[in-house]
Amino acid sequence: MSSKNRERRKAKQKARPAGGSVFGLTEERGRPAEQRVHPADVVVRLVNDSLVALYAKDEATAQRRCAMLADGSGGTGGPRSVDAALTMLLQRMLTLLWQQGWQPADVFRLVQRRHGARHGRLAVDVIAAEMRVYGAATVDERWEAQLGELGATVWWERDDQFLSAFGEREGLDRTALIRCVLEVMFVFNSCPAVQKLCPPPGKARRGSLVATAAQGHARQLDRVRALLAKAESTSFAEEAETYSAKAQELMARYSIDYALLSAGAARHDEPAGRRIGIDNPYEAQKSLLLGAVAGANRCRTVWSEDLGFVTVLGFPFDLDGVELLFTSLLVQATGAMVAAGSRRDAYGRSSTRSFRQSFLTAYAQRIGERLTAATEDVTEQAGRDAADRPAAKGLLPVLASREAKVGAFVDEIFSGLVSKPVTVSNREGWESGRAAADRAHLNARRSIATES
Repeated sequence: MSSKNRERRKAKQKARPAGGSVFGLTEERGRPAEQRVHPADVVVRLVNDSLVALYAKDEATAQRRCAMLADGSGGTGGPRSVDAALTMLLQRMLTLLWQQGWQPADVFRLVQRRHGARHGRLAVDVIAAEMRVYGAATVDERWEAQLGELGATVWWERDDQFLSAFGEREGLDRTALIRCVLEVMFVFNSCPAVQKLCPPPGKARRGSLVATAAQGHARQLDRVRALLAKAESTSFAEEAETYSAKAQELMARYSIDYALLSAGAARHDEPAGRRIGIDNPYEAQKSLLLGAVAGANRCRTVWSEDLGFVTVLGFPFDLDGVELLFTSLLVQATGAMVAAGSRRDAYGRSSTRSFRQSFLTAYAQRIGERLTAATEDVTEQAGRDAADRPAAKGLLPVLASREAKVGAFVDEIFSGLVSKPVTVSNREGWESGRAAADRAHLNARRSIATES
């Protein structure tokens, strides 16, 4: 056997799931000979071959299988039969992804990251189709929120016409449509199991301390959101960072109040996790910034580099605040970095990339220091106020207990974590990033009278 054939055989074995099928979807066997070749079986076989070919980068085979699925030849039963079988396969793949810890936003983000916006839209439509089988009472509130943000709705009339309707909407010919479907399937099929951060649909039960406090959370987050919007819209750096500082102060203050409320409740809230997408370029540096914001708000982060997201772990309101603040600070940091312009070294070669990597690394470190200082100021003030608030006298033990719970939660769902150092090679970028962060005036004692 040639080395090339051996490589293809190994790729085929690695790409094909156990049992030689797509997510356990096997061809039907053991039936009478005249019934043995069923169109759905043929489609499954062609899909399996296509995914193996895509994994092995065997473009010739992938194109041949794609063409057969596109024209409905080779015993597939015709285009409509193919479309119905492909739609069913897509939905079954998603069902298994939910069981492996994936959530709607994760799937959409990864598909779009790998193949672009059109493939992302197909993934959202398949998610909408698959979610129809679950009762509303068995879908977690966090899951439902993601569906709303994605705009996952069934807009087509019949499932056997879904793919043709999608192709028409996207302006795709038949072959391009089937190729798009197979590439989305390939992403679905290659997703590793991830940590389960909430119950999958069908197994969730609504109602918790988090749900009962949702209205109070919303009011506080609206205030934080309004401050950050002002920070992003102003052209004055000091004013922008003052608004950001006030947002951090509000988050820290409400986090303390809610921690005390939870400690005195009959049913305590528990740590949770949330995956936040990190886009190219400068993913490592952006993940550092998210880690700095999370650490200042008593949360932890784990970066999954290959999958393009960071998992943030902490208590629910803290997670909301971390996501809002990180998004805003990233906008502000990017603006400052771009305003600094491009760079060249002494030999005239471009050093813009190393400059920006160093800029963001320094910015993340310095912002983390200042956010942490702001949180400590608020915590100290809350401790001084404890004399007037009997319920707050146990503040420090309560906060220590919550941090211990977050640490235990990280250890429970993650194992074998490895820390990776981020190096800095551009001194000018480092100094510029520190300076940009120092202009932030992140002093939690400063207040904006109109927002108090």
